Order: sequence, then C-alpha cells, then structure tokens
Amino acid sequence: MASITQTVDHVGEDLTMFPSEKHYAPLWTVLDKMVPPRPNPRAVPTVWRYNEMRPDLMKAGSIVTAEEAERRVLMLVNSNIEPPYTTDTIYGGLQLVLPGETAPAHRHVAFALRFIIEGEHGFTAIEGQKISMEIGDVILTPSWCWHDHGNEGTKPMVWLDGLDLPLFRNVPVNFAENYTSSRYPAIASEESPIQFPWRDVQNALDGDKLPYTIYHYSRKGQRHLSNTISAQAERLDAGFTASPRQETCSFLYHVKSGEGVSNLITSDGNKTEIRWKEKDTFVVPAWCRIEHTCSSAEPAYLFAINDRPLLESLGLVRRA
Repeated sequence: MASITQTVDHVGEDLTMFPSEKHYAPLWTVLDKMVPPRPNPRAVPTVWRYNEMRPDLMKAGSIVTAEEAERRVLMLVNSNIEPPYTTDTIYGGLQLVLPGETAPAHRHVAFALRFIIEGEHGFTAIEGQKISMEIGDVILTPSWCWHDHGNEGTKPMVWLDGLDLPLFRNVPVNFAENYTSSRYPAIASEESPIQFPWRDVQNALDGDKLPYTIYHYSRKGQRHLSNTISAQAERLDAGFTASPRQETCSFLYHVKSGEGVSNLITSDGNKTEIRWKEKDTFVVPAWCRIEHTCSSAEPAYLFAINDRPLLESLGLVRRA
C-alpha cells in the first residue's frame, strides 16, 4: 500500500475537470505537502549581528518620532519568510527608545515579552506598575494590558521584543487600542510578578554545577510565561560542547554574554554553523538538531524565546 505521504500516480492527468471556480480541489495532488514525512518549517537558520544592526537602529531614531517610538523597531525577518515571521511561530524585533522619550500608551491582544539589551533608567509601565529595566531582565506585556515604555536616562534603551504575532496570521483576532492620553497612570514598583531580573536567573544557572544547564522561565503558579510563547536561559562552561538535541519547538536565541558556535542540521538535512558573540541573535527552526559550543574563556549565557507553551497545549511536542 502506498504511504500516506506519497502522491498518487494520477497527478499528470488532465485536471480541467476540477475548475477552481467550483471551489473544491483534488487532495491527491497536494497530500505530500500537507502530510510530509517529517516536520517542515518554513523558517531557516538565520543570524543577526548586533554590531551590524545597531547603527541602523540608531538611524531609525532620527527617522521615527517619539510619538511613534512604539513602532521604532527593526524586525528580525527570517531569511526564508516575510514579516512577521522570525520563526514560523515567533516574531522578534529590536526596539529603540531614546533618552527622554515615552512611547504612547496602548494595549493589544498579542502577548509580548522584552529582553533588555542595553541602556539604563528605562521603564515600562503596565496596568499601573512602573517597572525599571535592567540589562538582561525579562519583562512581560500580557494580552490586553495597558502599557507604555520610556527612557529617563541619558543613553539609548534597546531591547529584544518577542511576540506571538505569527499566530494571528491564521487566527486573525489581534488588534490594538490607544489610551486616551500618552501615559497610563502608574506607580513605581520595586517587585513585579511580570519582571524577571537577570541576577536571579544567572544565580539559578550558576547554582547548577553542571557544565551546561537550562533555566525555564515561568510565572508564579503557571508552567510558562504565557499560553503561546515562553523563554529559557542557558549557561555553557568555557570550552564545553552540549549534547545535541532536536525537537519540534523553535527558538529565537540572544547572546547575553560569551562567544561560541551552534551547529545546526535542519529537518531536511542542511547543515549550518552559526558563530555568535555577545548581543547577537539567531534562529533555530523547529525540528532542527542543535549543538552549542562555548568558545570563550568565560561561560556563555544564552537567552531564548520559544513556542513551547503553544506546542504543549496542542500536544505537538516531539523529540528525536
């Protein structure tokens, strides 16, 4: 019996009997694409060098006004897909807020998280909580929460945005609403359940004496940061190569510190070597075999946004 992934032998026959205006079509001509023999993400390994992106991001500061600062983002567009796809399920971008600016308050259905890359005295205000930003912190913007971002320092603030925007290409229910004024009333918060300081994450990673360890972010009482995307941090000892792993989750990596190389084998067998250093960002698509090596004299720390919550909720997590 023919495999379910095989296309039957009649595809070369005249299909004019199935004109498109009838609004139905023969399954046998496309079944191999709909039920392939292995996961087939459209995303491919892609890397963004921070030293190349940062000058262009600063140029954007002279083009996009403070009133439009929420849109002053360079999207991380996967080299094989169009925006908003950084992976098939994750959108990423680098956002800039200049000294003295505040991005106008608004809210949206999409869930967002921010990983702070550079700057000081930046803040995000979410539903009345004004949260100070520190480099390496993760700060959440839960769905449909009023928020604005600002910079009370003297240096540019840059962070990595991670959102579940690709989901809404097939479930088109995301939309936004602007607040009635530029700021949503907020009070400074010393601690917040939607802020994850880097010092706590690094302490957890360093407390594990293994040469390679993973820290999974989660909200109190929950398994992940949201129902769609979450995050993890990883530590590799100097000179160490982690065991390869392969799963259906996809990852958007950012290098907190250190240098190294990630050897990838995609689902179709293509090999890619990504050499990375501090502040670089790169993508590991679904079902991609990945092997990290730290090449620096000090440990390497990696941060990664993942789509694990979405896949787990649908029962789609598989590992090789």
